[in-house]
Order: sequence, then C-alpha cells, then structure tokens
Amino acid sequence: MAVMEALLKLHIPLRGAAGIGCVILLAILLAEVLVLPAPSDNTRTENVQVSGGAGGIAPTLVFAVDQSTPQLTSLLSQTGVMADLKELKAGIALSLPDIDTGRAQIVEQLNKAGIPLTAWLALPGEEGYYLNNGNEPEAAARFAEFERWTVENRLHWAAIGLDIEPQIQDFTALGNNKLRFAATLVGRYFEFDRARRARESYAALIGEIHSHGYAVETYQFPFIADERKMHTTLLERLAGIVDVRGDKEVLMLYSSFNPKIDSGLIWAYGPEAQAIAVGSTMGSDSDRRFVPLSWEDLSRDLLVAHHFSETIGVYNLEGCIRQGFLPRLVSMDWRREVNIPAQFIDYAAQFRKRVETAIWIGSHLPYFALIAIITIGAGTAWWRPRRRKMVPPAGKIG
Repeated sequence: MAVMEALLKLHIPLRGAAGIGCVILLAILLAEVLVLPAPSDNTRTENVQVSGGAGGIAPTLVFAVDQSTPQLTSLLSQTGVMADLKELKAGIALSLPDIDTGRAQIVEQLNKAGIPLTAWLALPGEEGYYLNNGNEPEAAARFAEFERWTVENRLHWAAIGLDIEPQIQDFTALGNNKLRFAATLVGRYFEFDRARRARESYAALIGEIHSHGYAVETYQFPFIADERKMHTTLLERLAGIVDVRGDKEVLMLYSSFNPKIDSGLIWAYGPEAQAIAVGSTMGSDSDRRFVPLSWEDLSRDLLVAHHFSETIGVYNLEGCIRQGFLPRLVSMDWRREVNIPAQFIDYAAQFRKRVETAIWIGSHLPYFALIAIITIGAGTAWWRPRRRKMVPPAGKIG
C-alpha cells in the first residue's frame, strides 16, 4: 500500500535527459493502473455473472496486519474481534518489522486462540521494509534473526510470507533529480546479472526457510504475470522486483486503486493466480484518491476472487474492524452472484494488453535504437552526395 501511494507522488517528465521514452515509461507503468481513465462504453463482451466457490463453501480468509504492537493489541482487545476470527476460521499475516517481546506476546495470544499465523517478513527501519533485488542479504539475515526469536519464544507459524515490492525508496529519493533518475534507470536496464543473482538468492532463502519446516508464500504485484508472459526481466531490473515463487504465490489485486473498473482487474489476472489478495479496506489518510472499500465493494471482490482461489488475503484487518466487516463476513452468503459489467472486463483486458505492449517495447529498446542509428546513418550516407550535386559551385550561381 505504501508503495502505491509513493508511486502516485512521483512526477517524472519524459523529456530532456529523461527522454529515453520507453524505459522511463516502464518505470511509471507500476503506477499506471492507479490512474486509468474511465472505461469505455463501447463493449465487445457480455456482462459476467460470478458466484463464489462450489456449494457456497467459504474460502480461507487471511487478514494482513501491519499495525504497530500497541495498535494491534488495542484492535484484538475489541469486543467480538477474536470470536469473529475464530468463527471465520481465518488466518492472520502478521508483519514483523519489530521482532521483540511485545510482538511475541501477540503471537502467543493468537497461537493460544488457534488462529493460523503467517510471519510476514519485513525489514526494519531504513533497510527498506519490503523485499526486492536490492536487499537479498538483509532478507536472509532477517529470517535468521526471526528463527532465533521464534525458537526462544516458542512461537508457532503456519507459513512465512515474502512481500516482494519495488525499490520505491530509490525512486522517491531521485524524484527531484531528473538526470540522476534517468541515469539510474539506464543503469538498471542493463543489470541482467543482478536480476539473475536476486532470483538465485531468494530461491536459496526459500530453500533455507523450507529446511526449517515452514511453507513459503510470496506476495507479488500482478505485473509479474505480464512479464512472465513476455519472457523478460525488464520490470525486475527497473523496479527491483524478483520473479521467485514459494509454495503459494499471492497476486495483490486491489480494486481500491481504481474503483472505476470494478472487479475487472481480478477477473483479468485471476486465472493466473494461485491465490489472490483484495483490498484496501483502510484507504489512506494522506491521499484521498485511495478510498477504502465499502462492504459492497469488498464482498463483490471476495466473490470474484473466490471464483479463482480457495485462499483470499484481505488488506487489512484494521480496516475490516473499523468498518464492522467481520460480523458481516461471518454471515456472508458465498452462493450469491455478482455482476461484472462487460465494459469493465473489456477495459481490464485492454489494460493488460497495454502493459504487455509496453513491456515488449521496453525489452526490445536496444534493437529499436540500433535500427534508428542504422537508418539515420544510411539516410545520411545516401543524402550527402546528392546534396553536393544539388549545390552549385561558388561563383556559378545564376
């Protein structure tokens, strides 16, 4: 969520030194889904009626929690919250930027209540919080620290979660220096070995986590599916994401980033998702463009996501508690059908085509540059002798 907010605040013009066009376009592509225009009324498909899983069986819900320890303690102490979580048989993905006594006490409380917990590994302080191809050593060290803390406090986990998101700190820092921003992107464009090493490092980390008996979940932006389809590492190199999978990959398909396209984004990416996360139920205090999902929006997204996945992540628990969603989820009818208008389905499909086209162009940019250089050189070589013939010698004009 913080990554998406920060991306919206970047204002990088595509001119001057930053006129490497397609390369910079691909960097901004990560934010494009947030600012899509309203869908067109010129539809080609029909509306889609979607219901949840077969037999109206509820999915496994996992609520993301990234609040501080005092905030989380207050949330869990509210009347009915623990009872609703148990009734839902829901899990919690608990972020761990702090590995301390206070966090351990919360884990012990949830362990005793029988609520399945996913350890959402997060880096502390200035190390970056999210995992990417710029902090593989820190991620490995963080897991080692986490495992010592877990053993010392006798904590229990259902899985380990690796949240892989762009190096937004770098982009934010360079946002006011266009020359450095362009130079950074150009340098990253050719870092093929770095992308390969990051994959190998995170694959090794997943192997290490497995050796301790944990299942591993990875949380990815949906664009990773487009990059795989194009058989390239462009977004990995530019944005710092890593194409690595554990036992389950969760695509973050948040309709709150653009409510105008309804659940079309979930419908577009759902077939390629092993699991889906929906959201956000919190919105943003600092940016009014991030409107929290209403109950109608959340229930619709859950039903559409359940069409593809038996496990659904919800970002986040605090928003659900604030808006009184937990009791409504307990009594939710998973057999209910929802309608996705054809125009939203068409527009989501068009958006994916735009993403794939941009990735393809960006991946082949050196070839386009070479063709342009050859074309300009050939044109110059062809034109110069003819220009000389067209210009009469001095003194013979007229």
